[in-house]
Parts: sequence; structure tokens; C-alpha cells
Amino acid sequence: MMHPRFFEMVSFAAKRGIRVSTNTNLTLLTPARARSCVTSGLSSIHVSIDGASAATYEFIRPGARFAKVLRNLRRLMDARQSLKSVTPHVRIVMVLMQRNLDELPDIVTLAATYGVTEVFVQHLCHDFTEATLPVNYAPMRTFIDSETLEHQDKARIDARFAQARETAQRLGVNLRLPRMGTEPARNEDGPRCEWPWKGAYVSYRGEAMPCCMVSTPDRMQFGNMARVGVEPIWHNELYRAFRAALASDSPPQICRGCAVYRRRF
Repeated sequence: MMHPRFFEMVSFAAKRGIRVSTNTNLTLLTPARARSCVTSGLSSIHVSIDGASAATYEFIRPGARFAKVLRNLRRLMDARQSLKSVTPHVRIVMVLMQRNLDELPDIVTLAATYGVTEVFVQHLCHDFTEATLPVNYAPMRTFIDSETLEHQDKARIDARFAQARETAQRLGVNLRLPRMGTEPARNEDGPRCEWPWKGAYVSYRGEAMPCCMVSTPDRMQFGNMARVGVEPIWHNELYRAFRAALASDSPPQICRGCAVYRRRF
């Protein structure tokens, strides 16, 4: 929402048959931008809401205001309704951690209250434990270590998951939960990650990274697609060596702390 030509780019792609989605914290959504979310051809929008109370949400997202986010969520849903559109599809995304676990059922209720029919719950995406981690990420590593559910009481996790499922079923919300607690394994025999074979995650400057879990090129990158071109980077030695390691029993260190690779996402 900060880019002045964001909706022009969405329209450019949508008119060519490309499905466009975006993630937002809704902090900068104005009434005009809410309408543009509908009229631009945006296919789906994932709204990050990590707590069902102001105290929890504002602790996790310093500087944000819970009441403003809910006001803007209402703006988005009202714009879609007033324009008689089923798009963009709206999904609430919650990053689950110790601090907000008990509010999980309330997030489902919040979604239903605002007319959102899907809640996607994920665990913390990465533990940032690779030896090559830049020093400026140390506070993130500390935060994740204090908030992860990896070593928490499984009975408590399972109880909250059960409450959330019951609430979702009762309110007609499609709920996706991560594999935590005593959740059964998913695709245990399949490949742990296919992203580096199927797509690239590219920074605004053009640096290609293996996935969004890496997220920033100072942690890992394979070269600049904007300067060199997509195909030369996609097929270069760095990319091929990374894929080979990821397919082996000794994956790259940065992948070992990833929630997707560990099937905890």
C-alpha cells in the first residue's frame, strides 16, 4: 500500500490473466484503496492479524493500532459488498506463538464477525539459528526463542486447536492450523520443500532468494535477476548447488531452521 502505483501494477497483470495476491497489515488502507482492492482485479488479499485483543496485537506489532486495523478490515469488506464483488478473496493470517495461543478461537470468531470465511494459522516461520545469520537479526532470534510453541505443553496446544476447530465449524469459517502438538504428519514421505524448483522470491532490487522464508538477501541470495536476467540466475551454479543440497539428507543450514522444511508451518 506504500507504492504509489501498486494498483496500476495489479491491473496491468490482472488484465493479462495473471492472478495477483498480496499480504497486508491493513494499516494504510484508506476508503479509496479499499475500493481499488476490488476494482483493480486483485484476486486475493491476506490480512495479518496476530491477536484478538488490542493488548496482544499491539505487543506483537509495535506501533500498530488494533482498532484501526479492524476499522480498515470493515472498509475492505464493505467495499467488496458495495461493488457486488466476490473478489478479492479475503483471508486472515495469524502467526501463532505463546503470546497469542489462547486467543486462537477468538480470531476465528473475529473473522466470522467481519464476514471473512478463511483463517490461515501458521507457526513462526524460521528460528534464525543458521551460523551465518547477520548480527542485526539477533533480536529476532531471541524473540522467536521466547515465543515458539515447539517446546510447549502439547495438551494446551491441542485444547486450543480443538476449541478453534469447533468455533470454525459452528461459524462456517475454513480454518487451517499448523502441525503442532499431537497433530498427524502431512506428506511425511514427500519432498520437504519444492520452492527452489518451482519459483523464485525476488527482492525489490532484483536479488533472487530460495523462498520467502529467507526473506532478505543479506541472509542468502543467488544473484541479481534484474541485472543479469532470470534464466542465467535460475540455472547458475549457486542455485543448482542449493537445489542439490536441499534434495539430499544434508540440506543447507538455513533450511534446517525453516518451519516448512520441518513441517511445522
